[in-house]
Amino acid sequence: MAEYLIAFNEEWLPDLTDEDLRNASKAVRALRVEMTAAGVLIFTGGLDDAAPVFSVDASSGSPVFTDGPYVESKEHLGGFAVVDVADEEAARLWAGKIAVACGWPQEVRRFQYVPAPETA
Repeated sequence: MAEYLIAFNEEWLPDLTDEDLRNASKAVRALRVEMTAAGVLIFTGGLDDAAPVFSVDASSGSPVFTDGPYVESKEHLGGFAVVDVADEEAARLWAGKIAVACGWPQEVRRFQYVPAPETA
């Protein structure tokens, strides 16, 4: 099995009416149920534009928190799903279903495989 990130960028959204958004929301809720039943969904969510944004830098040895930086809207991650599927073909299948349910493009990227540490 491999884990994939299926995500969209806010600038990829077409102009949507409130009705379009309601329909997409219903379709995505139904798809989440399908993905959960299929055992492929690890997590899905969208980012809260109203929540504070902050950064943390520990390069000095201690964490230092600052407000922002605020990314350009073209760089803004709008929402994502993490799936655990057998292969790229399965990732493409679920990404296609997500794109259809949402009504806008999705990007698919595989996570690096990091083997679990051996225990003695």
